[in-house]
Amino acid sequence: MSAHCQVTGRKPGFGKSVSHSHKRTNRRWDPNIQRKTYFLPSEGRRVTLTVSAKGIKTIDRDGIEAVVARIRARGDRI
Repeated sequence: MSAHCQVTGRKPGFGKSVSHSHKRTNRRWDPNIQRKTYFLPSEGRRVTLTVSAKGIKTIDRDGIEAVVARIRARGDRI
């Protein structure tokens, strides 16, 4: 599962870890990605989305129908 939110588009950030001796190594900051299943009443079926914690809050605020319409308008398949 890729660390990419289907709702907000959040993806990993990249940078360096800096140790006490100032040695730098590569690292990444992954978003809090969850797999959530939502019921779409208009289609009478469930959809599984890969969403971040902020994406879950967006769905709670706007509703699953509006969010799915936005995802489809972008051209992504669900």
